[in-house]
Amino acid sequence: MAEEHYLELSENPVQFEHASSVNNVFFDEANKQVFAVRSGGATGVVVKGPDDKSSVAFRMDDKGEVKCIKFSIGNKILAVQRTSKSVVFPDKRSLKLLKSQSINVNWYQYCPETAVILLSTTVQGNILQPFAFRNGTMSKMSKFEIELPVVPKPAKLSLSERDIAMATIYGQLYVMYLKHHSRTANSPSAEVVLYHLSREGSCKKSHVLKLNTTGKFALNIVDNLVVVHHQTRLCPEHPPAPVLLLHRPLVFPAGPAAVPSQPPVPCQLYSSSWSVFQPDIIISASEGYLWYLQVKLPPTVNLLQDKGKLMDFLLRRRECKMVILSVCSQSAYLTAGSLPVVATVFDKLNQVYKDYLEAEQSYTQAMESGPSRGSAAQKRPVRTQAVIDQSDMYTHVLSSFTERKGVSHKFIIAVLMEYIRSLNQFQITVQHYLYELVIKTLVQHNLFYMLHQFLQYHVLSDSKPLACLLLSLESTYPPAHQLSLDMLKRLSTANDEIIEVLLSKQQVLGALRFIRSVGGHDNASARKFLDAAQQTGDQMLFYTVFRSFQQRNQRLRGSPAFNPGEHCEEHVAHFKQLFGEQALMKPSTV
Repeated sequence: MAEEHYLELSENPVQFEHASSVNNVFFDEANKQVFAVRSGGATGVVVKGPDDKSSVAFRMDDKGEVKCIKFSIGNKILAVQRTSKSVVFPDKRSLKLLKSQSINVNWYQYCPETAVILLSTTVQGNILQPFAFRNGTMSKMSKFEIELPVVPKPAKLSLSERDIAMATIYGQLYVMYLKHHSRTANSPSAEVVLYHLSREGSCKKSHVLKLNTTGKFALNIVDNLVVVHHQTRLCPEHPPAPVLLLHRPLVFPAGPAAVPSQPPVPCQLYSSSWSVFQPDIIISASEGYLWYLQVKLPPTVNLLQDKGKLMDFLLRRRECKMVILSVCSQSAYLTAGSLPVVATVFDKLNQVYKDYLEAEQSYTQAMESGPSRGSAAQKRPVRTQAVIDQSDMYTHVLSSFTERKGVSHKFIIAVLMEYIRSLNQFQITVQHYLYELVIKTLVQHNLFYMLHQFLQYHVLSDSKPLACLLLSLESTYPPAHQLSLDMLKRLSTANDEIIEVLLSKQQVLGALRFIRSVGGHDNASARKFLDAAQQTGDQMLFYTVFRSFQQRNQRLRGSPAFNPGEHCEEHVAHFKQLFGEQALMKPSTV
């Protein structure tokens, strides 16, 4: 049985010519491009990006060893650095000095996602000065100090570039510091200290992730998780939860085959040639692969026993929908004592669901109000996989749960009602198919007294589909017929449905009395009522209904006769056959 793992490398890595004595490999973090430069570019430069569209091949004159090479955004301008003090741009592009700063810099890091550069200053290197770039301008941000575990005497450079990383987590920029404690310290294990870097205001230490081990580390950000690489371990972290130290090794797909017919070539775990780049890239220059690190979400459900915390974790992941629905199913299958857990899970899901519905409603209202209200600038809300709606729950969780064997039917009902309770709490309109599922489950287990109570106290909201379902249950539960009629009457917009129900049950006089009570007799279809009365075979019933509509015609038009458009000729002939021509013209009151 394969060992369970939580992280893996992408199945289809970017392939490039591996590093050698004649081929140098460079990586551009902004464009996510790998440059393979052969013989200083004289025999070719091959650029591989995340997709085929960003791949480029060209040659350039060999003017010495290339120290760094990058494209501008869109591959419009190539920059080549061959010395420590000069950068060459092709096509003799002109440069303009926009702004200068006089700072002694030990090293720097740049975050392309946020266009922020971080400079290490002072002798110890732990005073960091960030600058932000926006719309061609550079702005100085508040500098901050990294707390060193030990202050050296005499002062010397103590903060290394490899111990600092910048990344965006949940839309916020963080500076991550790998803090190594001395062996004599009370806490000899290393830590990852997160500093929240705001464009406005001071930088503040926000989280400390304890690694509970020592050694050399590297950092990645995958799906808003801080991943700490160690030679034998991985520590994925979801701020601000406690660190999760994984003792299982990283397992990843085998490397791509050189020839399609050959079997894949396995790759060495944490090879010495591996290089880690932000946010989620691992490159093996010696093997010629660029991988994207990915979270394997399903196994992570076993990391957190607290289902509420687990749901918080899952709701923040990209590919979370089916995993969340699986967790919901597992939670629902527990014993009755787990109902509070089920309630917590439902509430967390419906909070996200409600937020999405409100955002969608706000967008719709803004669009309807026109550009004058600023709707042109408002973007339609993105429906992420974290939005679990009623259809998702019904299809993947609740409908199958009601059929599960070995679970108390009262607990099944309690779970269904808990979900409905949660929807009502967040003021989300409950779809009728959920009520139908409750009713069918009650009927299946002969819990008619509970069904009656749910309807009597309006636990199940009135709706036409629900009323029709109750009608269909009349043969199993006779009181369902009256419960259905009561519901339709409460709806007040279901008069036509009530008439149809009564006529289908051959309660023609009841339908006639009802339509009079709601003031609809004058516009009622005489043919519909006469059809129903004739089908009963009750001659006196037909006589009564026929006279009723004759009386209506007399009152409205001064004549008992039916208009040709009412198509009652067949019924007039039937009346004559039963009661004679004289009876047809005889005035009567009903």
